[in-house]
Amino acid sequence: MIAFVEGTVEEVGADRLVVRAGAFGVEVLATPRTLATTRVGAVVRLATHLVVREDGWTLYGFADADGRALFRHLLSVSGVGPKLALGILAALTPAQVALAVATGDAALLATAPGVGKRTAERLVVELKGKLPEALEGGGARNVPVPSGAAEDAVAALVALGYREGQVRGVVAELAGAAPEVGPEVLIRKALARLR
Repeated sequence: MIAFVEGTVEEVGADRLVVRAGAFGVEVLATPRTLATTRVGAVVRLATHLVVREDGWTLYGFADADGRALFRHLLSVSGVGPKLALGILAALTPAQVALAVATGDAALLATAPGVGKRTAERLVVELKGKLPEALEGGGARNVPVPSGAAEDAVAALVALGYREGQVRGVVAELAGAAPEVGPEVLIRKALARLR
């Protein structure tokens, strides 16, 4: 197994990058979030997972070991292959996935492309209690949400009928990316993600 790849980034594509590791150029599939942290010429170290199939070997890369651990947990669920697992991690942060599993929020998992209602429910059932506590964060109430606009947005979304565990992680991520926006903007952006 290849535990990590370290080297200079030679190419960055839409869903992959090429890392020069010694005399080899290693192609690594990654999420947009991981790709956003890299640039051509930078030195990176990616935690990796190698998938060996009849038709080829594919290396998946992650910015940290938590991302790789969650990817491996997703692969352990029946019906979830590497492509779907990577798609889930591209659509949701590891904290959102862990929170959805911990709170039984299959609807949030179903927002990832390719994840239907049954697959989302299977993810919740099969991963419940198996994810590292560092990812689970102890449940919805422990997801940090800045005060003010973000708290107002969470309260409004809960009043609209969304579960707190479903909205808290989304609003926290949106508020962290744009701390200057008001609750109206956060609510609008959160609704677009939750639909």
